[in-house]
Amino acid sequence: MDKRPHILVVDDDTRLRDLLTTFLKENGFRVTAAGDAGDAREKLESLDFDLLVLDVMMPGETGLELTRSLRQSSNVPILMLTALGETDDRIHGIETGADDYLPKPFEPRELVVRLNAILRRSMRPLPGGDRVRFGPYEFDLSRGELRDSAASIYLTTAELAMMTALVRRANAALSREELAAAAGMAGNPRSVDVQITRLRRKIEDDPKTPVYLQTVRGRGYVLRADTT
Repeated sequence: MDKRPHILVVDDDTRLRDLLTTFLKENGFRVTAAGDAGDAREKLESLDFDLLVLDVMMPGETGLELTRSLRQSSNVPILMLTALGETDDRIHGIETGADDYLPKPFEPRELVVRLNAILRRSMRPLPGGDRVRFGPYEFDLSRGELRDSAASIYLTTAELAMMTALVRRANAALSREELAAAAGMAGNPRSVDVQITRLRRKIEDDPKTPVYLQTVRGRGYVLRADTT
């Protein structure tokens, strides 16, 4: 069995798509390519992928729309390619469920680094067996799983990395820089804030008045965990 990570590259730019396919294959990945969202959906129905590289701007269904749709039923990691300067698209991509983004034009070696970082976060078992509780929620470090009393709660790989960092230092404030490093966001404070907002929507009754994932003015964020 071929154990190389299987990447689906989705981009309507034929030249870029072919270049990425060749480069990623040369760097140890299996690669399947799709020219648009419809083509990608067909391949997702018949093949299993470890990660998607998805262009934002495509004719018909955009990358943002495809990401939003996939997140209703799939936790496959997604890295979005965005045009240089389209900050809103990058932030929107994270809000809709993407795990990372890379602005065009980009250095292909950076893409490989980012893909490997996402794969490590999504596939590597976490050390230890500690479970940390906060209110009705429990986070299992060994499994990388967040649960409430009823079921497991889906987290993107970036959310999982950030939650893991918060749990490991529960009741202590972490700076945006520390959280950005943990989630592979290259120190982008705005992206950290977006991920915190997404996490609050999943664990807070009122995300605007958080009980568990609180802001510490001038320092960052803290997860208020049970102490008994």
